[in-house]
Amino acid sequence: MRNGKMHEAGDVLLVQVQFVDTNEIKKRPVVVLFEEYDNVVVAGITSNRRMKGISLLKKDGAIKDSVIKANYIFTISVVMVIKVLFRLSKEKRNELYNSLDTKLQELIR
Repeated sequence: MRNGKMHEAGDVLLVQVQFVDTNEIKKRPVVVLFEEYDNVVVAGITSNRRMKGISLLKKDGAIKDSVIKANYIFTISVVMVIKVLFRLSKEKRNELYNSLDTKLQELIR
């Protein structure tokens, strides 16, 4: 395990992501759901406001109005993290986790 501070739930990071349909690696924003053993579970963020998800606005700290895609969850290694951009407010974190909880509850019904 690395030395230093772990990323916390609600941290918005800029990371390197390799896309499944190509070998291309792009820099993309994500929000941390949790980190464990140098693996960071994240939800993707898009600036495509037509996509469904949780609104993330400039007033929340985003560079441009965006959407947290609660349906786009993946795991990255901490070595893929470029930098921390900002941290979601407690209210926005609650909105994200409530959305995830709702989706999980629908799966077990």
